[in-house]
Amino acid sequence: MKRVVITGIGAITPYGQNEDFFENMVAGHSAVTSLTAFPEKSHSYCSIAGQVHDFKPENFFPLKTANRMDRFIQMAAAASITARQDAALPDVFDDPNRVGVSVGSSAGGFATIEDNFYRMLERGPNRCSPFTVPMLIVNMASGWISILQGAKGYSSCPSTACATGASAIGDAMRTIQLGLADVMFAGGSEAPITPLCMAAFASSRVLSARNSDPAKASRPFDSERDGFVMSEGACILVIEELEHALKRKARIYAELKGFGCVSDAYDFVSPREDGDGAKRAMSGAISQSGWSLDEVDYVNAHATSTLVGDRSEASAISTLFKTCKEKVLVSATKSMTGHMLGSAGAIEAAICCLSITRKIVPPTINLVNVDSLCELNHALKAVKKNVVRALSNSFGFGGHNTSLAFEAFSTV
Repeated sequence: MKRVVITGIGAITPYGQNEDFFENMVAGHSAVTSLTAFPEKSHSYCSIAGQVHDFKPENFFPLKTANRMDRFIQMAAAASITARQDAALPDVFDDPNRVGVSVGSSAGGFATIEDNFYRMLERGPNRCSPFTVPMLIVNMASGWISILQGAKGYSSCPSTACATGASAIGDAMRTIQLGLADVMFAGGSEAPITPLCMAAFASSRVLSARNSDPAKASRPFDSERDGFVMSEGACILVIEELEHALKRKARIYAELKGFGCVSDAYDFVSPREDGDGAKRAMSGAISQSGWSLDEVDYVNAHATSTLVGDRSEASAISTLFKTCKEKVLVSATKSMTGHMLGSAGAIEAAICCLSITRKIVPPTINLVNVDSLCELNHALKAVKKNVVRALSNSFGFGGHNTSLAFEAFSTV
């Protein structure tokens, strides 16, 4: 099958609109702040989030275009523009039929749903925006990217809850491996910081209530963690067939070698406590890559800072790597970004690529007292390391388990 490489990264994160997110992570800076996206009267018990404060869609496309997009679409489209620039792709594709898009979202346009619901109640059913449906449906991030980028090839929109971004990247990898595309824009986007979405998660008591100290609220694997921190943003990768990338002398971040994708078939929200699905996803990615277990250098954990989720993943990592656990560095970067839901898998895939390229692993911050059931080789500070092989884990409601395998690029 065709070899697949990463040649571009575009990210809109709570750190800003460029690659500075990785420098901030290496420095151990938290992007979690007090909630300002909507009035305090609409806050639940949780009033903190990872918010994108400085995003202006008109910096990327005309305001008339932006006004026809929900925020999750705006951020995805902007990230695709940044990714294309980063990859130094030509202004016009030689064959747009060989350029595809696989970009998803777990929630879609929550803000659009809420805004138009209240408009209907206050002004009547005939006053909803005519753009309501194309603004809220999850596939429109992928659709708008294809329009703006002139990508006429394979088009898809995975939606696998918090595994969405990783699912989209895996989908893109397989599309290129099968020879159906030369270039793919792939990743995820989410804009869930709205009154309804925050209240819905709060009703399940899964959000952190550490409102007085936002920067220390997200605490994956820590014994005092009390829930995850909602976050927003988008990340799009340019994924390319190797020969196509070499022909145009592209800069290559890493090679995408494997994609493990399995189901727990267990519960609609909770993972198996023994982490069986997570273990099988990692094992599948490693097997596809042709690696041995002791060759894995780094795992970017899904680790959201929930009691059951963190323990389940820690069990999976411990069981899979039982003979070489001390060799595998693990970090949970949601400790700094919060949980970007459908875009989390994409930003964490980018982190793995940058860790490989820059030979440094970002830390898990706020990990003061390790949960006795989460004992791993945690990176408690940034670690300079020649990362050759890395896994990025992403799991979602419904029992979705994914793992992406990245390797330092070699012509061999």
